[in-house]
Amino acid sequence: MNASEEVIREIVTQVIKETMGGCCSEGFVKKKDPSGIIMVKTDTVKCERFEKDGVGLKDVLTLDEAPRMGAGVMELDHSDLEWTLTYDEYDLVLSGELEIIIDGRAVKGGPGDIIYIPKNSHIHFHTPSKVRYAYFVYPANWSELC
Repeated sequence: MNASEEVIREIVTQVIKETMGGCCSEGFVKKKDPSGIIMVKTDTVKCERFEKDGVGLKDVLTLDEAPRMGAGVMELDHSDLEWTLTYDEYDLVLSGELEIIIDGRAVKGGPGDIIYIPKNSHIHFHTPSKVRYAYFVYPANWSELC
C-alpha cells in the first residue's frame, strides 16, 4: 500500500499537534499552553523574502498572542539592510555572524550573543556570510510605527 506525500504530511502534522500541543498551520512549530505561555521551535521557521534578495524574515507571534512584544526570525545571506528602529529591539544570534553598523562602527555578534538596539537608532544590519537570528521588539505593533 502506497501513501501519498499529502497523506503522510497530514499524519505527521496531526502527530505533532497531538504530542506537542503545537501547530504547523503557520509553517512552523508553535506550542501554546493554556496558561498563555508560547514556545516556538525556531529551527522550523522558514523566513520569507523581505524588501530585497538575501533578506528574509518571519514574525512568529501575533498581536492577539502577545500584544505588547513582538518576535520573529530573520536571515541575511551575504546582504545588508538599512533600517531606522521606531521600537526597542533585542537580537539573539542563532547561527552565523551579525554585524550592526552604526555611526561607522560595527557591533558584531555570533551564535548565542544578544544585541540590544535602542529605539530611534539608524543602523545597517550586515553579514559577511549567512546569519540567522531571533528578534524581539517592543512595542509589538512596530509595523504601525514605521
